[in-house]
Parts: sequence; C-alpha cells; structure tokens
Amino acid sequence: MGRFNFRKVDYKKLSFCANVTDEEWYDWHWQLKNSIHDIDTLKAVFPSLTAVEEEGVRAALKKFRISITPYYLSLIDTKNPNCPIKLQAIPRMQEALPDPHDLDDPLHEDVDSPVPGLTHRYPDRVLLLVTQICSMYCRHCTRRRLVGDVDHHSSMKDIDRAVEYIRAHKEVRDVIISGGDPLLLSDDAIDKILGKLAAIDHVEMIRIGSRTPVVMPMRITEKLCSILKKYQPVYLNTHFNSPAEITQDSARACEMLVDNGIPVNNQSVLLKDINDCPHVMKHLVQDLMKIRVRPYYIYQCDLSVGISHFRTPVARGIQIMESLRGHTSGMALPTFVVDAPGGGGKIPLMPNYMVSMSGEKVILRNFEGNLCGYSQPFDRGDYCGKHPECSDGKYQVHDGPALMMNADGPITLQVNSQRSERLKVINGKSKK
Repeated sequence: MGRFNFRKVDYKKLSFCANVTDEEWYDWHWQLKNSIHDIDTLKAVFPSLTAVEEEGVRAALKKFRISITPYYLSLIDTKNPNCPIKLQAIPRMQEALPDPHDLDDPLHEDVDSPVPGLTHRYPDRVLLLVTQICSMYCRHCTRRRLVGDVDHHSSMKDIDRAVEYIRAHKEVRDVIISGGDPLLLSDDAIDKILGKLAAIDHVEMIRIGSRTPVVMPMRITEKLCSILKKYQPVYLNTHFNSPAEITQDSARACEMLVDNGIPVNNQSVLLKDINDCPHVMKHLVQDLMKIRVRPYYIYQCDLSVGISHFRTPVARGIQIMESLRGHTSGMALPTFVVDAPGGGGKIPLMPNYMVSMSGEKVILRNFEGNLCGYSQPFDRGDYCGKHPECSDGKYQVHDGPALMMNADGPITLQVNSQRSERLKVINGKSKK
C-alpha cells in the first residue's frame, strides 16, 4: 500500500464528524451506531441533496430501507452528480418504478433451500446465510427481499440445522457464508460458526462473502484475522465496484487479511453509469491487483426488484472483457458471468476467440483480431483412465454436458434431475 497513492479519507468534512476522534472513527461499532437510516438524518449530514433527489429518496424508501456508514458517506464526491459512491448508496426514484422483468427471488435461493438459511444448488457446495443485516444497504442488492427487511441474525438453532445438513451430505466440500454481511456478527459468533463447519471432515474450504472491506474497512481487525486464520483454508470474497472505493483504509483492510493468510477475491456487479466503461473497469482490476485482491467475477446485474436502472445489456459486459484481454495482466482478468434466473447457476460469457474448427485444426483469433491455426493431435484414443478416480463410481459425473461427452452411445439428459431429486424433501415435506 505504501507504494501507491490511494486517497486518504477526510472524515472531518462531514458536519456531524467535526468533533469525532480517530479512535471513534476507526471503531466499527461506532460506524454502525452512527449509520444513516432515514431521510431526515441524510438531509442533515448530506446538505447537497437536491429537492429532486430528496423526492426520489422518499419514494424509494416506501419500498426499501436505507443504511449508509459514515465511512462510505465520506467517500461521496459532492461536486459530481454521478459520483459512483453516491449512486450505490443513496436511493433514487427509479427504485420505486416497477419493471416487468423484476423478480423477488431471481436466483431461486429460497426454492433451492433444503433447510432455512441454506441453499444447495451445485453438487459440492452450499450457501449459508447467517444474517439479514448489512452495514450498508447497497442500492443494487440482489438479495433485498431479505436484507434490510428485518434486522436480525440467524438463530443458532437454524445455523445448527444447516450444519447438520452439511454433515449429512458428504458431497459438500465448500461452504460459502453470506447474508446480509456475516462480518457484522460478533467475533465470538464468527468463531463459533467457523468452528462448527471446520469440524466436519468433508468440508475442505470455507468462503466468506463480505462488503465490509469496502464500506466499513475498520471491521477488519487483528482479532478478526486471528479467528479466520485458525480455520484455514478460509477465503474472503468482497465487492469493489469502482476505483473510487479503493482508499488507504480499504487497502489496509484487504492487505491485513492477505498478510494473515486469507486470500481475498473481488466480485463486481456490472452497473450502469458506475463501472459500465472499459476504462473504469480496467482501472478497477489493476488497482485491485495493487492491494493483492484478485478480480474474480463481473456479474451481470440480476433481475431483482427495484434495480432495473442499474442493468446494462449483456453486450456491454462482453465489450469490457474484450477490452481487458491483452490490455492488462491475465491475473487481473475476472470472469464475466450471468447468474441465470431460476436457479440455473453462474454461466460464464466471453468474446468468441474460436473462429472455426475441424477434426484436424482449430482457427483462433487473438485480442488484436489476428487469426492463427492450431493443429489438433491425430490421437483419437480415450484420454481418461489415467487416474484411480476415473473408474470409481463415487467420482463420476452425473449430470450436465460433461456426462454426455463421456457417455457411450446416445443419451438423453433430464435437466437438473439431480438437483430436483435432492430437493424433493424440504423441512420434512414433499416439495411439488
């Protein structure tokens, strides 16, 4: 961080922080206690709010709640009406306008839930929701049907039911902890949950999804890092959308995690007027690499209610990926994905670099548009069978195109057959 000139946050510019001490400002409990939750407080601490913007906030708050940490509020450029921080934090009139494509649960997380708070969609991993609270309610949140609706953490009883489900399903090797923001739980609660999961032999890794490094970086403390470090391998996926979010404080938070052996990945959402520009996205991924955060995904904005004004054409994401390939380090290239409506999972999209293919040769193009031919091997033998797991039924592919590729003779595949079978019984009742 010392080599790079990330901006230093000037919190004293906030009127209500004139007498705040550094000790208070860098206490995440103080940040939560002083977060903005209503229009009157927002007007008092953010006097540059125009009458039109105030009208939009009031309309949006009839349907959705607001929460902005003082830290994130301090990042807003009041001279820029299209400040990317402002657009993510302060509601607009468009949130209150219905869109025919909006869905309450576009990713079918509730449908794919065998026990409360747990989603089991992919064969080897589950999503565990441990809270409905976030330090900031992002205006583009895909889970707004839950987050900010009622402020509460999941009960330990529900978490224990989820843990028992995971223990009973030995195919689950990867647990993603999310919410809300799981890092809003106390250190003791995080320690307890991680301990329960790490005690399951077949759980090989734990991932935590948290935006606190971006919106409340003071939550990343040495004590928290020491807890995460106990249960390696633990990964943290965070959510920077704009280069303006990378400050000395957010860089410090990410580097503290990495220094303690916690790899940090970033999942951006493609957002209109915020990062739907090849140059903005290039600066973002390059700045992330400077603070040792790996750009992991760029998500096409979901079909959640009230966020249609953030959505861009899928073609914009392809254009951005085209502009990144060959123009920045390969390590800095995220994967552009659409999280398919209806619980179809993440579908990667990329520019088409394969122009044509025959049995003998593949014609490819590079990022400059130049064509090249790659000769395919004449060996038509079976490439499988060189590993003991190839002949072990426990490790065979049971669904998807990979099954069809490995099958002898014609095969008809029932889509999602395994997932449907797994979810027949939910909460002891047959699911129709």
